[in-house]
Amino acid sequence: MTYRAPKGTDDILAPDSRLWLEAERGFFDLAERYGYDLVLTPLFEQTELFARGVGESTEVVEKQMYSFTDKGGRSLTLRPEATASVVRAVIEAGGTTGPFKGVYWGPMFRYERPQAGRRRQFMQGGVEYLGEAAPEADIEVIDFGYRYLKNLNVPEVQVELNSIGDAADRTRYREELGSFLESRSDRLSDQARTRMKTNPLRVLDSKEDAEVVADAPSPSDHLGAEAGAHFETVRAGLERLGIPYVINPRLVRGLDYYNRTVWEYIPLRYGAAQNSVGGGGRYDGLFELLGGRPTPAVGLAMGVDRIILAMEKAEEEPALDAFLVSASPEHLTEALALATRLRSDGLRVDLDVGGRSVKAQFRAADRRRARSAIVVGEEFADREVTVRDLATGNQDTIPVEEIGPWLEQR
Repeated sequence: MTYRAPKGTDDILAPDSRLWLEAERGFFDLAERYGYDLVLTPLFEQTELFARGVGESTEVVEKQMYSFTDKGGRSLTLRPEATASVVRAVIEAGGTTGPFKGVYWGPMFRYERPQAGRRRQFMQGGVEYLGEAAPEADIEVIDFGYRYLKNLNVPEVQVELNSIGDAADRTRYREELGSFLESRSDRLSDQARTRMKTNPLRVLDSKEDAEVVADAPSPSDHLGAEAGAHFETVRAGLERLGIPYVINPRLVRGLDYYNRTVWEYIPLRYGAAQNSVGGGGRYDGLFELLGGRPTPAVGLAMGVDRIILAMEKAEEEPALDAFLVSASPEHLTEALALATRLRSDGLRVDLDVGGRSVKAQFRAADRRRARSAIVVGEEFADREVTVRDLATGNQDTIPVEEIGPWLEQR
């Protein structure tokens, strides 16, 4: 019998996996520089956490969750997103006594129709800035995602920005939007007609109904004084940082917990149907919704699968600093000892331990994308080795004690 990966999932092997490793390392390096600490939460949670936190009328909860009943009769769900889990974890730990900055990375699960950039198991990296109401927190989080994409060589990234206001703003806006949708209900999809009664903002998020709602009233035109001032500060901050953005009045994001600022990152050269590679927003009411104390919060999630597709692929760097070649099986022990020493010095070193020919070992060095080959042969008795630059073919004999500095200069 032949086994295959489940539909909508991927096996990622070298050399492609090196891009994923670069994306992960870059994310955590940036998070450390911005002061975010690692948060680890379970891959599955109580189903009610997502139904209540994400929103029962959202497409995620209605159609996309992987839910199951465990042996104890409990309804559990593989996490479709991580913000609700992070907030639950912080509430369970006693809440925040001041600003809390957390970073996460890992797989999420949604039952969707698989296509490029939309998988049933997909990777997300995110940051959550909890306990801070100031618009400067929004600016920092938006800046984090934008810098991350620039660092990964994703070209021509534009931020789409909107504000959906506070609860009172949305109440007034829903009434006007509801009247607008009712006047065009005969042109809306069946799903939109259902949502206009439960959560009309979701209709703005419907690609199927985009033309019908193109001239719908915008949430950002119905902001109260506080939400309006907050949004203006966010816009001014992005302009000071040189982050390109456009106002998208249709942007509401797909989850119910957002308020005030919402945004998405759009690489203009990335032509996939799902062209957003990440986004986020403020969610000041989520803590209370999940049983915690009132806590302002803002965060983002970056879609790693789509980011990999949108990256401009630079010339690949060598994966290894050196590949050790044993001139004969008798020299394998010496090559192993040398590899251990160089690895202890922080160098990336590999070797073949199967007793293959020198020619086969050099082929392996090329296949493993090593920068240099180090031949351990008879001259090792004099504490010397032969080194070859695999890009140029230049070859030298150098003392064993000088290998480390020689490799570090390449």
